[in-house]
Amino acid sequence: MNVIKTAILLVHAFVGWALCDATIGIGMAMTSLNNALIVHAIAALIFFACISLVYFRCFHYTSPLRTALVFLAFVIAMDFFVVAMLINRSFEMFTSPLGTWIPFASILAVTYLAGNLIQLSKKPSLIRGNR
Repeated sequence: MNVIKTAILLVHAFVGWALCDATIGIGMAMTSLNNALIVHAIAALIFFACISLVYFRCFHYTSPLRTALVFLAFVIAMDFFVVAMLINRSFEMFTSPLGTWIPFASILAVTYLAGNLIQLSKKPSLIRGNR
């Protein structure tokens, strides 16, 4: 994979992470921490489903599993180095299943499923009259 394809993949991951980060930031300013975490967990699923569908429809440079792993690794790295180390100056966020582990799992799952869904939709089917 060349540099441009890698950059496109990482930009998609960055957009998802930035939307999640904005969601938690706005949520914490407007409501309780628990409510913000619930909204963030749901939003992460929705954001990455949409981003994955765009990526797989328009680019699809990597397999669903590889894409899911790259998106997840990017989000974990940004949460670790930017959020935990620079912003919070604490790793406490990683002790919260609702704050980190559930969104991480949903990002991995929804990206993988979206990629497989797009792959299946592009295959010829006898049902659609293709032979």
